[in-house]
Amino acid sequence: MKHYIAASVATTLLASTAMASGLDRTGQPIGVIFEEGNYAEFSFATTSADVSGNDRTSLNPLGSATGDVGESFNMFGGAYKTDITDELSLAIIYDQPWGVDVNYPVGGSALLGGTMARADSNAITALLRYKLNDRFSVHGGLRYQEIDGEINLAGAAYGALPGGTYNVKVNRDGAFGWVAGVAYEIPEIALRAALTYNSEITHDFETNESYSPTVATSTETKTPQSVNLDFQTGVAKDTVAFANVRWAEHSVTDLMPTVLGRDLIDLDNSFTYTVGVGRRFNDNWSASLAYIYEDADGDNLVSPLAPTQGMEAIRLGVQYKTEKMKIAAGLRYTKLGDAIASPGGNPVTNFNDNEALSLGVKVGFYF
Repeated sequence: MKHYIAASVATTLLASTAMASGLDRTGQPIGVIFEEGNYAEFSFATTSADVSGNDRTSLNPLGSATGDVGESFNMFGGAYKTDITDELSLAIIYDQPWGVDVNYPVGGSALLGGTMARADSNAITALLRYKLNDRFSVHGGLRYQEIDGEINLAGAAYGALPGGTYNVKVNRDGAFGWVAGVAYEIPEIALRAALTYNSEITHDFETNESYSPTVATSTETKTPQSVNLDFQTGVAKDTVAFANVRWAEHSVTDLMPTVLGRDLIDLDNSFTYTVGVGRRFNDNWSASLAYIYEDADGDNLVSPLAPTQGMEAIRLGVQYKTEKMKIAAGLRYTKLGDAIASPGGNPVTNFNDNEALSLGVKVGFYF
């Protein structure tokens, strides 16, 4: 069981994908259900993104720099886990799984200046785990999530719009989905393999479109289904290797306001791969190092509202643990993939050599 102490830092720090394909931010982790005994945790992470590009079209042959369009954002999380019986456990998980913060400064890009997108989410997952025996268990439950946002289109690339601008406010909507999975463990060697499916969730949004004039409308949007495969195993005394594969079907996430009549979100499905090692140095201190790679389907033509494609990242975490408490902190550097912002499929702005830096802290209590 000591191997699990070293491994835990690998799965509790900066689990967020920071800035990944689509709107994905947390990866929807459920690892807290495997904690021993009664447990509660609270987490905070912040990401500073440097995302900039340059116009390159016949409309503007000299080009103009966009300025930094990637706004910093914070994320909060929390979880509670308890054993109902020797075989049955319950976890309540709060996270902010989806989001976007993009803002093209006015006076920057001639083609996209004034364009912006914001989306915020909150989700609560109630998860049960049942141990079939010492090796196999199943887990599943319900997830409730709320989402709201706003999009503004401006700049010469949207010059065909009446007045050259368009705004839509997406009012908060809540909806339910579900989670199901299975796990296999060999505690003696710290081996655990867990496969988890997250259903897509359909939202029926009330919207306000400012499109000469402002009109109250509605639209349906889905957040993607996804599959997470988590694996870890002891490879030496107090040392574990770990890996994660996540697939998310971002292509189902469309936003087509009624009056505008066109999809504002053009996202590709993605696979995200994580591999790393965790090491326990003594009874209190552990650390982990991980490499993360994301491969998105399709070409590098993307929506101006999500102007990156794929990514690579390095994540370093440290953890201090006592019998009743643990404190973890982590640092993640993300190299964002190059992309071309292409409203309506028309390439207008190149995004190259962009990056993000994330910091996270988590505090957990056993009781």
